[in-house]
Amino acid sequence: MKVLLLFLIFSSSAFSKDEKVYTEKEFIKKVSEEVSTHVDKIKKQSVTDLTKEIVKKHEELSLRELELKKREQALTASENELASKYIDVDKKQKQIIGCVDKNADEEKQRVSQVVDMISNMRPQKAAEILSVQDSSIAVQILQKIDPKKASKIFNFMDKDISAKLQKQYLLMKK
Repeated sequence: MKVLLLFLIFSSSAFSKDEKVYTEKEFIKKVSEEVSTHVDKIKKQSVTDLTKEIVKKHEELSLRELELKKREQALTASENELASKYIDVDKKQKQIIGCVDKNADEEKQRVSQVVDMISNMRPQKAAEILSVQDSSIAVQILQKIDPKKASKIFNFMDKDISAKLQKQYLLMKK
């Protein structure tokens, strides 16, 4: 088995070149010849040459290892930078969402105040104010006013404006 392994190591290209079928005896003989050939080649090289080759391979591996460590450090630094940027973006997103929520709450509060003011006015005066108001705001206000009061306000409005606001009000309900 060891002979076969050595043969495969030293002459892996032999199978691709020669696709012969050997008997067991021929195979063992061929393996022995190949091993002898490789051993002779190694014997011919001096120990210093082999040592130089081993040292050279070791240096190449050491350089490769350093290169991999540098790459690993760069990746770690990039990961850390990316994580900190993600945290920053997340904080900014929360701030923006907080501002949007705050603005929405303040808008609701302002609309509620205007609803209270309009509710306390006479229907004719409320109709005059809501007629010149932006239609989306007027609809929000009318939505929150008591329906009886809203119907009286609609009665005092110009028919075109009243129809437009009622249509928006109905579409808003859906």
